[in-house]
Formats: sequence, structure tokens, C-alpha cells
Amino acid sequence: QVQLVESGGGLVQAGASLRLSCATSGLRFRNYAMGWFRQAPGKEREFVAAVSWGGGTTYYADSVKGRSTISRDNAKDTVYLQMNSLKPEDTAVYFCAASFYGAGSRNGVDYGYWGQGTQVTVSS
Repeated sequence: QVQLVESGGGLVQAGASLRLSCATSGLRFRNYAMGWFRQAPGKEREFVAAVSWGGGTTYYADSVKGRSTISRDNAKDTVYLQMNSLKPEDTAVYFCAASFYGAGSRNGVDYGYWGQGTQVTVSS
């Protein structure tokens, strides 16, 4: 069974940092690009970041570019999202997802597997 389990969310003050983790199992991790998406209350899900299957190519939403870093450890079947200088507008449930489109994608429809999400709340 394929499982993606996010962790690392929490309640932090503006300007703080968090590192989100997504541990995967049940899939050939190295065959998949990995992405992070987020959804705030009353808002549609939006793309945050993605990394190609080999880790050599990354993509970021304009809203987080320069503040966030996506990375992967293929030996641990885990993808990370380091978020710095957090802002209240970063508050959302963050989901990791796996896509067989190995180059990475900004489109949620390209991701076939999703985690349950982890809550990030940034206070002002």
C-alpha cells in the first residue's frame, strides 16, 4: 500500500522556520517527482514546490520562492520542505504528493498519491 505521511507542522510566530517532512512507503520513490501543496481555509489547493525524481530540478511558487527549499533523500524515501521567514499567509494545511512525471510539475492533477497533510499556522 502506498503511504505518504507528512510531519513537522506546528504553530510558530512570523519570521520563524519549519522543516516539513514527508515519509513515503509502498512506491518506488526514486521513480517519482515529489511536490508540496497547501490549502488554506476557504481557499483552493495551491502549488508550493516540487523536486524532480533525481533531485536536480526544483520548482517554487512565487509566494515562497527565496524563502523555501525543497529537497529529497532517496535513500530514506523522504522529501522535505524547509520554510524560512514564515508569514501569516503561509498558514495552511500542507500536503506532499508523488508524481510519476519525473521532471516535476506545478499541477496537482499530475500527482497520483497524496499524504494526509500537516497543519502550519503562523501567527503575526
